[in-house]
Amino acid sequence: MIDKLKQNRDVWKIFTREEEYNSIFTDQFNRFPYYLSKYKDIFEPKVSKFLSENGFKPKYPGRSKFAVCLTHDIDTVFPSVADTLYFTAKLLASGQKKEAYRTFFSRLSKNINPFYNFKEIIELEKKYNAKSSFYFLAQDLVDQDYRYNIEDLKEELHYIKDSGWEVGLHGCHTSYNNLEDIKYRKKKLEKVLGEKVIGYRNHYLRFKVPDTWQLLSEAGFKYDTTLGYSNCAGFRNGMCHPFKPFNLKTDKEIDILEFPLNIMDGSIFSSFINGNSMSLDLEDAWNLTKNLIDTVERYRGVITILWHNTSMQGNGLELYEKILIYCHEKGAWMTSGEEICDWYLHNKDNRFD
Repeated sequence: MIDKLKQNRDVWKIFTREEEYNSIFTDQFNRFPYYLSKYKDIFEPKVSKFLSENGFKPKYPGRSKFAVCLTHDIDTVFPSVADTLYFTAKLLASGQKKEAYRTFFSRLSKNINPFYNFKEIIELEKKYNAKSSFYFLAQDLVDQDYRYNIEDLKEELHYIKDSGWEVGLHGCHTSYNNLEDIKYRKKKLEKVLGEKVIGYRNHYLRFKVPDTWQLLSEAGFKYDTTLGYSNCAGFRNGMCHPFKPFNLKTDKEIDILEFPLNIMDGSIFSSFINGNSMSLDLEDAWNLTKNLIDTVERYRGVITILWHNTSMQGNGLELYEKILIYCHEKGAWMTSGEEICDWYLHNKDNRFD
């Protein structure tokens, strides 16, 4: 199947993200932004469509036609003063007064801290026979954008893992292009968790094609799920299936699975504070999300969704539960990156390499 992809030059360029190799321009976080891409039909997974037309028909547990990889980046647990004011203002701007009040006083106790909600997220997902992945930062006090000490969350990490959900690594700002930094964060998280970590997503979706994939493979990760745009939903490399990336520099496949990130809360919701988004209201955000889910179902793919723990209130919580309900009614396999990774690695029919 790789040979067929190579023969279709346009599809091969999209799949390998060739245009990102020698890109001169990046945004303030050294990311390749959507507006620089020649591939503007971002809501159509052109590569997965090509694979489907050439006989690629993945299978999933039970009678599921497609899978949903549910993920949560844990950027904030104990809100700083700045975080508190930011999220309070954001909620007030969208008319969510009750949630804004709770957020404003969240620093007084974890019992009213809306971001200390791992158990609530797990219980919500259980209602719809779903599981998810939680990606935690493993920071030091001197790190840029320091948020929390992972050692302080040992009990929470073990609760998540013992419940059958996944704990993965949320790489720090400098991790995406630094092998030693990746290894250090991985080891730090594994020490607290007490077992190996196989899943990864980088903070702020910082990523360099193909170098980050290569580094993550060398660091011992089995899968990554960073490849998505911070300011736009869709299919960055035309894929709605997990895949092993191809390194054009070495002309070889990289030994890691990539789950392309398709929908992130921060990229679709409007906010007067964050202009770096699609600026959709709740109705439009749901319509876009629903269409993307239907598209992935059509190609028997995997749709990867990122919902921060800080979005599990108000409109964010409402939309997330609508996603769970809709996918549950469709009979989708909703689970963690860890379980999908294991399924792909042990079922040859799901790999086109």
